[in-house]
Amino acid sequence: MAELRHPRPLDPQVADLVSRVHRANRPPYWHYTPQQARAIHEKASKVLEIAAAEVAELRDLPIPVGGGATIGARLYTGMQAPDPAPLVIFAHGGGFTVGSVRDYDAVCRMLANGARCKVLSLDYRLAPEHRFPTAADDVYAAWRWAFERHAMLGIDPARVAGMGDSAGGTLTAQAALRARDDGLPLAAQVLLYPGTSAWQDTASHRAYATGYLLDERTIQWFFNLYLRDDADRLDWRFAVLDAPEFAGLAPAFLQLAECDPLVDEGLEYGHKLEAARVPVRIQVYQGAIHSFYNMGGALRVARQAHRDSVDYLRAVFETSNAA
Repeated sequence: MAELRHPRPLDPQVADLVSRVHRANRPPYWHYTPQQARAIHEKASKVLEIAAAEVAELRDLPIPVGGGATIGARLYTGMQAPDPAPLVIFAHGGGFTVGSVRDYDAVCRMLANGARCKVLSLDYRLAPEHRFPTAADDVYAAWRWAFERHAMLGIDPARVAGMGDSAGGTLTAQAALRARDDGLPLAAQVLLYPGTSAWQDTASHRAYATGYLLDERTIQWFFNLYLRDDADRLDWRFAVLDAPEFAGLAPAFLQLAECDPLVDEGLEYGHKLEAARVPVRIQVYQGAIHSFYNMGGALRVARQAHRDSVDYLRAVFETSNAA
């Protein structure tokens, strides 16, 4: 896929949504403390999400992540999930600073039912209380735990996919690199507009720096809370574009938003995977903004992205089952 020329026009529904948000004149997250921003994020996330569907089973689980620490997780079983079931391990977005399993509850229910699988949604530890690399290590520790406990969880270890949104996409991508190195049989990775670069200096970061809900100052506010210093930016667990090797990674589906500061680095990561002969599908959703996936109650483009995720996961799980 060729590079995009920016700026691109917004989808009409997206443009209307952005206009309404601007008229509300809500201060950006950096006006608040991280704790206040979390409460605001949780409340706002419920306004635009899809309806929460019934699932066959829902369980809250503690997951040990090393050093005596545990994180929370929520395990969803889809209505038509087989036994043992495929598994999607989901990492939420929020700039490593806000967000929780509660904010993505409706999305995880949709994935579990649509892909006929189980979904393990992770409440990794957040910054600034827990700085880099805590979130990255939490997510990968949870992956290893799920593979090791597959019988207890009722999952098929040959049909496990990682999936993440925004910062969760970054966490999923770095976990996929570690899984390859450790020989974990990851079936696929689904990356929703992930951050992949050490420095935010692309054309899309400049074109969409303000006016598209996620602004550059907010991005840097998140990163300043998460990273200990600039040296952490060079660590591939934060900037997966700087990983030394991409060959042998699990197949990837990158779902990107066209009018998003992060779209260029998402495309660059997809091209890196293609160059390493990793099976990659890249879908750029025209006129969409960052975080649109969690706005399915208001945006047709989000619901299309949901269908695309489900179709991709079902195809991966059916192929892995046949193998």
